[in-house]
Amino acid sequence: MPPPAGIAERYLEITRRIQEACVRSRRRPEDVVLVGASKTQPPAVLAEAWRAGLRVFGENRVQEAVAKSRELQSPPYDIEWHLIGPLQSNKVRTALDLFRAVHSVDRPRIAETLDQEAGRRSLQIPGLLEINLGGEESKHGFPPEGLAEAVRPLAGLEHLKIVGLMAIPPQADNPEGSRPWFRRLRELRDELGGRPEWPGFPGWLSMGMSHDFEVAVEEGATHVRVGTLLFGSRT
Repeated sequence: MPPPAGIAERYLEITRRIQEACVRSRRRPEDVVLVGASKTQPPAVLAEAWRAGLRVFGENRVQEAVAKSRELQSPPYDIEWHLIGPLQSNKVRTALDLFRAVHSVDRPRIAETLDQEAGRRSLQIPGLLEINLGGEESKHGFPPEGLAEAVRPLAGLEHLKIVGLMAIPPQADNPEGSRPWFRRLRELRDELGGRPEWPGFPGWLSMGMSHDFEVAVEEGATHVRVGTLLFGSRT
């Protein structure tokens, strides 16, 4: 069956599928955030998604997001912008002008830079550690092996609050192929949460995209990043 034609219909279909995945896994739908992965989509398309009910938008590039935000200012657009792509040190200041969360903390240095700049502004911003589950050269992130020791110094950051993990697992032929990777990310999150340096670790899990978000929800995703299925092909 082809996907619904309009963004409003697609949004309703995706939220319905999230709810059904929550029922299957005995979770509450309100505990799963749909992040619209809006890379390369024009502001008019984002505005249509906002009118449909989407409130959290994930952008990969800082400058692109800033340009869009100028056309989608509040009011009326009460958008919560999340950075889901890699961040360069020289873009940290601009990023903190806009983004409410960073899903892609992929190395200690960028975490420290974010913490320092947020401190200068007396801000606290949630960040997720990006994990390169498959050890792929084309992807960023911390290796899963020895993760707890590698990120121990980040537990003490005052202004960048590490609240969970994010991953883009290796491409699978079908959604079920992603399940072991999602399960592994959840296990890594739980391992961190059991260590004394991470007291009260909230444990966000940003995982799952258009082709496998339902499996991700079943495995504990708190944030799913859906782009093509919601917006259509990238422009």
